[in-house]
Amino acid sequence: MEVTLNWYLSLSAVLFTAGVIGFLFRRNAIVMLMSVELMLNAVNLTLVAFSQSLGDPQGQILVFFVMAVAAAEAAIGLALVIAIFRNKTTIDVTEFNLFKY
Repeated sequence: MEVTLNWYLSLSAVLFTAGVIGFLFRRNAIVMLMSVELMLNAVNLTLVAFSQSLGDPQGQILVFFVMAVAAAEAAIGLALVIAIFRNKTTIDVTEFNLFKY
């Protein structure tokens, strides 16, 4: 039994939708970061599926770049969350007023 391209694209769409919903409806900064990671991985799945389907390795190379960007984003995001938590003792994004002087 072979898994077709449509199954990969459907799974990617479900993962991306879950990431968007998690980002929009949750107020916890860590959950929002995890939702962004889920969206990036959904895009990675799409790139790998199309790359495999078309027999072109450029999509897989692009996935490595996206994974590197996602790792950097996660590291910086978690560092910001830790810094904010130390000052405000909360990670609820509705309680942040960092741009307000």
